[in-house]
Amino acid sequence: MERTVTDALGRTVTYTYPPKRIVSLCPAVTDTLFALGLADETAGRTRFCIHPSPDVLDVPAVAGTKDLKLDRILELQPDLIIAEKEENTKEMVETLEPHVPVYVAEVQSIEDAYRMMIDIGDITGRLPEGRQLAEKAKAGFQTLEGTVSGDVLYVIWKKPYMAAGRTTYIQSVLEHLGFTNAAARFLGRYPALEPKDIQDLDPSVVLLASEPYPFKQKHIKEFQEILPNSLILPVDGEMFWYGPRMLEAVHYFSSLLSDMQHE
Repeated sequence: MERTVTDALGRTVTYTYPPKRIVSLCPAVTDTLFALGLADETAGRTRFCIHPSPDVLDVPAVAGTKDLKLDRILELQPDLIIAEKEENTKEMVETLEPHVPVYVAEVQSIEDAYRMMIDIGDITGRLPEGRQLAEKAKAGFQTLEGTVSGDVLYVIWKKPYMAAGRTTYIQSVLEHLGFTNAAARFLGRYPALEPKDIQDLDPSVVLLASEPYPFKQKHIKEFQEILPNSLILPVDGEMFWYGPRMLEAVHYFSSLLSDMQHE
């Protein structure tokens, strides 16, 4: 049957319900589909959709998060495509929507992440599973609330240095843990920073993410030269993904914050 819903951007989307062939253009959405028991219905993914491993590798990769192969997507005969506002571009949605219904999610906070899991459950005929997944994530994250304090800088890129800034899911996680996001003083969601900017911010903690730039232990020295009195730590960037990774992230953050308090 046909069903009409309103997506996170207020767009009206009419599609066949429940969808039997779904293409996901966002890694966290793909991860969520599998967690909801929709592995068989997931017909296509991006090349960055790496969870859950290795099962997701059986799904054809037909796009990036900023690019797509229209012919390959249409060959899959999807009845629904799910995109995400930050992960994907407006042009991608405009290219696809004349051919296939496109539902756009938007996640800028922990609360948005809970809602996304429920919404994906709703539009795919897995509402109870979506609610259960969101509740498990929420229960876990509640145990972490206000665990730490101080200014933190979460660095995602090098040349130029870039950090997670305002209205990002990462900032929401950092604030939930009790941190103040030092980069929020700059305009933009992912501001570029000069070494002098980082010195002026003088955060007590710097977190070097493993993705999208692969910061590792060896990069601690260059940041320690900029901020000799700050705690510099490499962190697993995938633990800052929303969706099912949030369940794993609860244990990761508990361990990370415990280690920080002993530094």
